[in-house]
Amino acid sequence: MRVLVTGAAGFVGGVVADTLAAAGHQVTALVRNEPPPARLTPGIEIVKADLLEIHTLAAAGIDRGFDAVCHLAALTRVRESQSDPLRYFAVNVTGTVNLLSLLERGTQISDIAPIVVLGSSCAVYGTPETQPIPETQPPAPTNAYGASKISAEQIVTHQAATGRIGAVVLRSFNIAGAAGGHADNDRSRIIPAALAVAAGTSDVFGVNGDGAVIREYVHVADMADAYLAALDAVPPGHSEIFNVGTGAGVSVAEVLAAVERVTGRTVRQVRRPPAAEPPMLVADSRRIRAKLTWRPTRSTIDRIVTDAWDHTAPRASVQ
Repeated sequence: MRVLVTGAAGFVGGVVADTLAAAGHQVTALVRNEPPPARLTPGIEIVKADLLEIHTLAAAGIDRGFDAVCHLAALTRVRESQSDPLRYFAVNVTGTVNLLSLLERGTQISDIAPIVVLGSSCAVYGTPETQPIPETQPPAPTNAYGASKISAEQIVTHQAATGRIGAVVLRSFNIAGAAGGHADNDRSRIIPAALAVAAGTSDVFGVNGDGAVIREYVHVADMADAYLAALDAVPPGHSEIFNVGTGAGVSVAEVLAAVERVTGRTVRQVRRPPAAEPPMLVADSRRIRAKLTWRPTRSTIDRIVTDAWDHTAPRASVQ
C-alpha cells in the first residue's frame, strides 16, 4: 500500500513509518520542519508541509492518491492545551480538516478512497468512573487537548460516512519506550522525566500528591503494530474506534520503582500538591484484540523502561 504518515518526525510517527516500511508498504513521511529525520528507514520518501498551510500540502503532493494515511501530526500536552486552547484546536482540528480536503481532492483525481487511521487519545474520556474504559464510554473531555481530539474523531468519522474514506480511530493511553533509534525526549511525561533524573541530567522528579495515580503504558512498538493492523480494518464508507492498551494499570510510584530497578540508580523525588487529574485511566482493549488480533507483546513496565533507558544519553556518572 502507498501510505502517508503525518507527524513522522515525532516519536510515535517515526516508529510507525519504520514499521510500515518494514512490512513492505511504500511510505511517505510528512514532516513540518527541516532537516528531515535522518533516522527514518532508507527508502521512505520525506516531504515537507504544514497542515495549517493547505498550499504546502498541495505542493507536497498529498492529493496524489494514497491508499492509506496514518494521521499522527498533533499537539499532545494536556496542561499546555489549557493555557493555549486556540493553538491546540488549530493544529488538531483545522489541520485534520486541511488534510482531509487534500485527500478528497486526491480521491476525485485517482478514484482511490483511502483508509485514514487517526491517532487519538484516552483524554477524550475525561474522568470516567468505569474502569477499564470501554469504547462505548461517552466522551467527556476535561481539557482542550481531549476536546480537540474528539473533534478530530468526529470529523474523520463523518467524512467516512460520505464514502470518500474509511476511518479507524486509535485511542492511545500512554505511549512510551523506544524503538529503532526513536526515543521520547519529552520531559513533560513521566518516564522521560524520571529517566533524566536517573541519568543525572535533571535534578529531581516532582511527584504530585502521593504517587498513587494510575495510568497504563503501551510500548511504542506495540502502538506501531496497531497502526499496521488498522490499515485494512475497514472499507471506505465505514469507521471503527479502538482503545489501544494493556488493561494493566501502573501507579506513579510503581513507575519510579521500575526506573530505579532497571537503571540501578536513585530517582530523587520531591512531593508537590495533588494535581487535578483522573485518579485512574485504564483501557478495555478487547475490541482491538478481537477484531484486529492485536497484542501488546512488549508493554510491561520493565520492558518499556529498559528500552527507553537504552536510548537515554548522555548519562552522568554515578557518584
